[in-house]
Amino acid sequence: MGGGRGGAAGLDLQVLDRHLSRHLPGFALPPAPPLTVSRYRSGQSNPTFYLKKGPKAYVLRKKPHGSLLPKAHKIDREFRVLKTLFSNGFPVPKPLLYCDDASVIGTEFYVMEHVQGRIFRDFTVPGITPAERSALFVAAVETLAQLHSLNLKTLDLEGYGRGIGYCKRQVSTWTEQYRATAHQDIPAMNQLSAWLMKNLPANDNEENLIHGDFKLDNIIFHPKEARVVAVLDWELSTIGHPLSDLAYLCLFYFWPKTIPIPSVEELISIYCRCRDISPTLPNWNFFLALSYFKMAGIAQGVYDRSIRGNSSGENSCLFDSVVKPLAEIGLQLSQKTFSTSVPPTHTTEGLFPRTKRGKEILMKVKQFMKKHILPAEKEVMEFYTCNENSLDKWEQPFVIDKLKEMAKAEGLWNLFLPAISGLSQLDYALIAEETGKCFFAADIFNCQAPDTGNMEVLHLYGSEEQKKQWLEPLLQGTIRSCFCMTEPDVASSDATNMECSIERDGDGYVIDGKKWWSSGAGNPKCKVAIVMGRNKNSSSSRHQQHSMILVPLSTSGVKLIRPLSVFGYLDNIHGGHFEIHFNKVRVPASNLILGEGRGFEIAQGRLGPGRIHHCMRSIGLAERALQIMCERAAQRVTFKKKLHAHEVIAHWIAESRIAIEEVRLLTLKAAHSIDTIGSAQAKKEIAMIKVAAPRAVCEVLDKAIQVCGGAGLSQDFPLANMYAIVRSLRIADGPDEVHLSAIAAMELRDQAKQLVAKM
Repeated sequence: MGGGRGGAAGLDLQVLDRHLSRHLPGFALPPAPPLTVSRYRSGQSNPTFYLKKGPKAYVLRKKPHGSLLPKAHKIDREFRVLKTLFSNGFPVPKPLLYCDDASVIGTEFYVMEHVQGRIFRDFTVPGITPAERSALFVAAVETLAQLHSLNLKTLDLEGYGRGIGYCKRQVSTWTEQYRATAHQDIPAMNQLSAWLMKNLPANDNEENLIHGDFKLDNIIFHPKEARVVAVLDWELSTIGHPLSDLAYLCLFYFWPKTIPIPSVEELISIYCRCRDISPTLPNWNFFLALSYFKMAGIAQGVYDRSIRGNSSGENSCLFDSVVKPLAEIGLQLSQKTFSTSVPPTHTTEGLFPRTKRGKEILMKVKQFMKKHILPAEKEVMEFYTCNENSLDKWEQPFVIDKLKEMAKAEGLWNLFLPAISGLSQLDYALIAEETGKCFFAADIFNCQAPDTGNMEVLHLYGSEEQKKQWLEPLLQGTIRSCFCMTEPDVASSDATNMECSIERDGDGYVIDGKKWWSSGAGNPKCKVAIVMGRNKNSSSSRHQQHSMILVPLSTSGVKLIRPLSVFGYLDNIHGGHFEIHFNKVRVPASNLILGEGRGFEIAQGRLGPGRIHHCMRSIGLAERALQIMCERAAQRVTFKKKLHAHEVIAHWIAESRIAIEEVRLLTLKAAHSIDTIGSAQAKKEIAMIKVAAPRAVCEVLDKAIQVCGGAGLSQDFPLANMYAIVRSLRIADGPDEVHLSAIAAMELRDQAKQLVAKM
């Protein structure tokens, strides 16, 4: 831990050494050098010491000597909460030993592991760049949100605090402690105490594990990265209202010495986003005023202990001078009106209004992603990495099915289909962006391609028999499907080139030809393909010779030839992309969808919403890539400065944010157009996003890979796989060039109409 260190302050090192040698495993392993102890100069509550035993380092924390305030300096509670938090993966030093035998060093104490890192005693964090300072505060508030998101029911902290009525107890406790230690009359303290008691939150029943003293100098950051590695000083922790911690962290914004970034609104926004709660915080002025009252009470107590000779800090006698200013600021804040509701990151609501249900489902999806999907990502990726060359490479890990069951139970299922979900295309577009941040997230909600498009086809154009046989199990998630359109032997950018034939023969149809890039065909649950082919003997126009037909993969003559890789990736998560041959495959005539020659008509209905989904998922992927880029730029040093301090990298970050915002707006406009005027009338908007989104996301990914260097090309980051996926979208569903030609034709036609209208 950081901070200066002084002498051992009268500890009997021989007695302490013998006690730790007997009770602390590994402490006295040979060779056994002498124990050295130095005291941390910082900290004004429980004396804290740095222990060195050869190469091993520990931290000892004890009660102060002398007369103490009731309920203060509870070392045993600190040790208990450290054990609980450490076992639940929260960043705290590992607790090693608790001793209630006061004969060892004069008071009870505990020992924990020493954590190497940085502690910033000055909240302005001088000597670092604004970007890194901002990253440190973001890391701190994210850690606080992580603490408040812990489930009390699963923590072994029964009886740790009462929770309900916390705010009232806090006002009473700090009023009593202040009066017990006051050496002069400070009217502001009395006035602030009275105001707090009269303005308690109406809903004072929040029950979260809270730190009680969460501020920058109680946090250890990674030696080089903007990452919290340990939170210290849990003396005031209890069960209570989480906003008291958040307000305490934000105190420095209202002290005369301030810093420019990040703003308090940004911290609140990040905290609320991490906890999935509304950024409109009720009673915010109460919690700020309470924090200043509490800080003033602590300062008065430190000064009182210095007078009585049992303070643990060197400058304790100076704390008397800050009590009055703290109380006066708290009193000012109590009368101030705050607006803590901040605009969302993507301010699209006014342009493209969403439904109430859409907002609710998006919030639930975000929460489900955070709590269940993202934590399982490492396990899923390890499964596919271990099995990529085995016979089981198309299987899915058990956790996928488990997550699907959970999503279905929460009603987060088939969200892409408006007739079932009740969501508009605009509503679902933002959900698709969220699921795009994880490779397998769409699968968890049964919203994965190509099944979404196939289900849309069957829903819109399928017969009742087809719906019963294929749509219902697809909607249930018991089977999967693939779509067979592209062919290896012809230029599929012009779909009229198609050679695969669908010919009527008696009471059935015969399919003969080759298809490839049939996504999902390798999935063991894939049972049916929708195949597009043409009647070569038809005299109809070029765009009325094609049909779509359902072909069970178990039908004689269907053969999966090989999986196709994308830049070396097989995409075994989704069942791969297969070349499939249909060798005189016969299916019943009832398998034909809608009718002969209706293939292009169906395709247009299928591809409109599907392109929205693809584009929005890729935007979510771009958001994650930008996050990786920023984290790397804040960590890595080249030519004696952080990467983000190089102008070219800073510009890449800015350009990436601009590009993401631009294509999001364009894609949401296309989704809104489908909702309001239909896919047929929104063809230009759909074509534009199909070009713009993959291009923009490829640029963001390229910059992120460059910032990450060699690691960006490896499996250590998801960027290379992301790039492979998005680069393929510039060809899938029609290459850029075809869409550009179509956009130009539509634009020329629209301009001509406008010209005629003016004449």
